[in-house]
Amino acid sequence: MITKDMLIGEILRTKPEAAQILMGFGMGCIGCPSSQMESLEQAAAVHGINVDDLIEALNK
Repeated sequence: MITKDMLIGEILRTKPEAAQILMGFGMGCIGCPSSQMESLEQAAAVHGINVDDLIEALNK
């Protein structure tokens, strides 16, 4: 289960198919170094994305 406090890098290692979902929400920089140390909640805030909607999509 993916939660808002998980790091982007951790999510991608756990669920590689999450990359398509993240990019679909406008997070095109998932491969950048900062994504390895940024939580899903932080990244969503930076990109103006509703974290709850994103988590719901990632956990389907």
